[in-house]
Amino acid sequence: MLKLTNIFKTYGTHKVLNSIELSIPPQKTTILLGPSGSGKSTLLRIINGLIQPDPGGSVTFEDTPITKENAMTMRHTMGYVIQEGGLFPHLTTRQNATLMARYLGWDTVRVEKRVAELAELVQLPADMLDRFPTQLSGGQRQRISLMRALMLDPHLLLLDEPLGALDPMIRSTLQEDLKTIFKQLGKTVIIVTHDIGEAGFLGDNIVLLNTNGRIVQQGSLEELVHKPADPFVTEFINAQRIPLELAA
Repeated sequence: MLKLTNIFKTYGTHKVLNSIELSIPPQKTTILLGPSGSGKSTLLRIINGLIQPDPGGSVTFEDTPITKENAMTMRHTMGYVIQEGGLFPHLTTRQNATLMARYLGWDTVRVEKRVAELAELVQLPADMLDRFPTQLSGGQRQRISLMRALMLDPHLLLLDEPLGALDPMIRSTLQEDLKTIFKQLGKTVIIVTHDIGEAGFLGDNIVLLNTNGRIVQQGSLEELVHKPADPFVTEFINAQRIPLELAA
């Protein structure tokens, strides 16, 4: 589905990502896990072509290399949910969700049919669609962001800390809903998070990066807890103080 080869990213003298080799399986949820500054969000932006890796690195999506020239077109097959939603405050929730479809010239009937499908999928009441983002709760805004990401029926869904700004109760509900939605749609999903509980709950495969922007281990949460490949793995897990309960 997606292959990253020899990925480095340098800003000035600082290497954000180091020697990333990663293959993403189709129709599974892969978690990019790690502390702040480990390059998780940078890696997500490289995947969708918003930024380019250092020379020599490549990203291949569905057998097509992503380049500067085709990145915009390739992004039409990827849904992207950024931190805290990224909704435009001057647009209604409906206008936010349908922005790309309208830009691509979808007719009104097609747009409204898709909006109805997605509103039902993310469990958003119809009367919320004509409100502005400031009139919605944080959880409702994230549901709209997910609708926008799914509008074009993408092959790949990318979520960058989608629940990080929410309080624990709302976050828990949305985690449950996301897991159901991912299973229902059968899409390939990549989620960035620093929360190991979220990673264990949502992910089929966890990719742990360290503060040097290197992958230190891949696998299930149970494997990371009980078969750590590096002392950093244990240090990161123990810092969150909840590994054994999650891995049970």
